[in-house]
Amino acid sequence: MKKFLTEDWVATFLSIPLLIIAGLASFLPNNGFKVAADLTQHTAWYDIALFFIIALLLLYVGNTLLKRPTKGLIRSFIVIFSISLLAQWIAKIETVRHYGFEAVFFSVLFGLLVRNLFRIPEWLKPAIQGEFFIKIGVVCLGATVLFSDVMKSGAAGLIQAIVVVGIVWFFGYWLARKLNVGEAAAMTLASGCSICGVSACITAAGVADTDKKQLSYIISLVLIIVVPMIYLMPWLAEMIVPLFTDDPVIQREIIGAWIGGTIDTTSGVGASSEMAGDIAQKTAIVVKATQNVLIGFVAFFIALYLSARGQGKRSYIPSFGIVWDKFPKFILGFIVASAVFSILQTQELLTLDAKRKIVETSMAKTFSTFFFSLSFVCIGMGTRLKEIISHENRRLLFSFIGAQLFNIIVAMFAAWLMFGIVKPALWPSSPKQPQTKVESIKPSTPSFPEGFIIEEPIIDEEISFDTVTTSKR
Repeated sequence: MKKFLTEDWVATFLSIPLLIIAGLASFLPNNGFKVAADLTQHTAWYDIALFFIIALLLLYVGNTLLKRPTKGLIRSFIVIFSISLLAQWIAKIETVRHYGFEAVFFSVLFGLLVRNLFRIPEWLKPAIQGEFFIKIGVVCLGATVLFSDVMKSGAAGLIQAIVVVGIVWFFGYWLARKLNVGEAAAMTLASGCSICGVSACITAAGVADTDKKQLSYIISLVLIIVVPMIYLMPWLAEMIVPLFTDDPVIQREIIGAWIGGTIDTTSGVGASSEMAGDIAQKTAIVVKATQNVLIGFVAFFIALYLSARGQGKRSYIPSFGIVWDKFPKFILGFIVASAVFSILQTQELLTLDAKRKIVETSMAKTFSTFFFSLSFVCIGMGTRLKEIISHENRRLLFSFIGAQLFNIIVAMFAAWLMFGIVKPALWPSSPKQPQTKVESIKPSTPSFPEGFIIEEPIIDEEISFDTVTTSKR
């Protein structure tokens, strides 16, 4: 039993009740509970009270099993929870959402303010369990990554996602290492830039054991740089993509695939692609969803590489035992959650709400976001601002910007190749139906559906009515 009394296993097991609640969300009032943007209603505070009780109970059980302090835990957690709740509420304000800021950004920001404006007292420390909260959030995130997301994008979106993620990840890692960034931080940066920003950073950092301060800095980079990109990418795409093709539908698909492959947050992809139209937005979201599915695969190969290589100067012969011993067990929870909810979807046991979103995965996403927010309040509280502007972090900044510029170029060519050449050649759209020509119409008033008008007929010298065309008002 001692083997299971580690933070990885405890966090994974404690995530199971959350996944059960998510799986039963369609049977709960209002399809589950959430942090509402409008806090004037009593139902919003009822949901907040449920979040508080659930999180406090999991934290208490976790601290007890891991033999961590529980004295003063309630008072400490009230502070952490309140800061996290404020961050999540601000992120739901329509204006804030429009500019692409997410709850974890404000969580880090508020945690930094507390850490650098005040001294952290001893009574506040029992609830500062950033890694514990992160691991629960990652397991819940697995329930939102469904295998069907890959199938929706078709071969074109899947190939683009694999190619872009693979090329950009290795370039980002290579560039960061060239600039003397540590191996764990380089893996985290490369994952965040190539896959899906915050979620990928958190997952990769958990596997690679990235320093929490460096992780918070990388997260801040992702969330800050994504804001100008939301507006830059549609403008840039509208200038460049018409040079590749004259077909307006193909243009929209290329633009959407390009945006989906470059902007690092899913909310940012939605906001940016909306400016390019419906076709572009649908393509962008599907491409982004396909990239998100690759989080688990990248985390697995990072863990496989690190465990097979071993620690320090001692070399290990790769074996299943070594991989299993060093493999982060919460990533196993992520994979199992993804598989279980994917099977439930194939068996048509998941429910769609009025907005055509899956109720159960939405509840799991809410849990994931909530625990990520808690974790980054804790991480911010452990970071001094003077450490953020250190020489090591400047190297992280240059690495991230370089990898992001490379990502824009690679994603552009991948989107053009897959959606501008391969897809039209192998999976052409249905041919357009030719317009019907009505011939030999007598010069009497014809009957047309309401809403149509008759254009003036072309009358030649023989006064004959050869063709009548119609057009929609």
